[in-house]
Amino acid sequence: DAPADQVHDIEMFVNGRLAEVAGSLKGSDPQLVAILTLMNIAEDYLSLVKDREGARQQETERLTLLLKKLNTDL
Repeated sequence: DAPADQVHDIEMFVNGRLAEVAGSLKGSDPQLVAILTLMNIAEDYLSLVKDREGARQQETERLTLLLKKLNTDL
């Protein structure tokens, strides 16, 4: 159960994205608008996940390098 303010933020986000897609597809079937919106949100989400994984990998590599330097200096 999410807090009410979080549910409201999600609702506003989704409605905004639905309006965005609907505006670019004048006279489209509402089901098509919903599917395209879900696909766009999923694409954005997966891109963020990929970016986060890349950043995590870079952090791991930097920490490994720093630990090696520390071990060498000690």
